[in-house]
Amino acid sequence: MMNNNTMKKSTGWAGAVLAVALLQGCATGPGANPSDPLEPFNRAMFGFNEGLDRTVLKPVATAYRDVTPQPVRTGVTSFFGNISDVWSMVNNLLQGKGEAAADSLFRVTTNTLWGLGGIFDVASEMKIPKHSEDFGQTLGVWGVGSGPYLVLPVLGPSSVRDTAGLVVDYQLDAVSQAKNVRVRNTLTTLRAVNVRANLLGAGDVLDQAALDKYSFTRDIYQQRRNSLIGNAPVEKEERFDLPEGAQPAPAAK
Repeated sequence: MMNNNTMKKSTGWAGAVLAVALLQGCATGPGANPSDPLEPFNRAMFGFNEGLDRTVLKPVATAYRDVTPQPVRTGVTSFFGNISDVWSMVNNLLQGKGEAAADSLFRVTTNTLWGLGGIFDVASEMKIPKHSEDFGQTLGVWGVGSGPYLVLPVLGPSSVRDTAGLVVDYQLDAVSQAKNVRVRNTLTTLRAVNVRANLLGAGDVLDQAALDKYSFTRDIYQQRRNSLIGNAPVEKEERFDLPEGAQPAPAAK
């Protein structure tokens, strides 16, 4: 579980790792992946995250999934998705995507007014597309290179650019800005546990499919980020971040 203090510590780690990456630049060893000059550090951090997930995060997420009815978990996912659509709207504007920003605005207003604050995803039922964007993607659209691949403590796969974007995302996140500390910590923890619970199936597939889980995770992360920033066409995206039976919003065109 991640409370607000844990997130702050992770953000501090992210800044430190970012500084190390910038200082080391392209210092690679023989046969190293050019996009992963910090592979020894990244593998160590990957192992730390795997141990934390195995001993704490996955058991808690599994218990949450088992005791929480699916409709409730779907509502929790929709609620946090509605919050994220606000920041997605801003990033779409920063990227010059007026239509996507308008869709995000319509999603937020529709789900907030008619979906009881976002608990029900009415916008998806109305076929309003979801355009998820973060500040790392915005930096990429602005022409900022991804930089070396990074594995952050607790937060997982990232890059120099996406780590910088993550700091901005966190500072402007509606949940992190909640004034009441207890409410903020509760929402932060609930969101982290819910996300992990929605990814339980994906984790099982990864465990069975990957000979080198670290390399597989790195390659998938980089390919997906490049696809999102380059707006490469994707015929169908399999979603593991939704509870069983939940339907994603229509793909953005």
